[in-house]
Amino acid sequence: MSVRLQFGTAASGLDYRLRATAFGLVVQDSRLACVRVDRGEGSYFDLPGGAVDGDETEQQAVVREFLEETGMRVRPLSRIAEASQYFRKSDGEPINNTGGFWTVEHLSLDPAAKVEADHQLVWLDPHQALAQLRHDAHAWAVAAWLRRRA
Repeated sequence: MSVRLQFGTAASGLDYRLRATAFGLVVQDSRLACVRVDRGEGSYFDLPGGAVDGDETEQQAVVREFLEETGMRVRPLSRIAEASQYFRKSDGEPINNTGGFWTVEHLSLDPAAKVEADHQLVWLDPHQALAQLRHDAHAWAVAAWLRRRA
């Protein structure tokens, strides 16, 4: 039986929908690609990625999500971690994101391919990302990735 790390706290009385996800880590010039999601005063940083749709694999989801959120074309390299995160979406829906974190290779950037207007590609120092990422699961994956690189 494999152990899955669970982050966040489930609020009592809420039914958290399990959602398969995949997120990616790519570095350029010693900086980690992140997305700043514009929610006005409630804006936050995430790793690029998101829900696995339909029959997609995690790798396919990472490629699609990177393109939609950042305009970046990537190639998944290796799955480095798996974790789950309880949280409430901006519409209040309780979700438990569960899935893999992948190292990815940056192939090209096509800003016209980006479709999520509220997402902005930002390059953060990995240690800054540890402190600023919204989800503990994302920060944990960055820490695990940093330890492997050391």
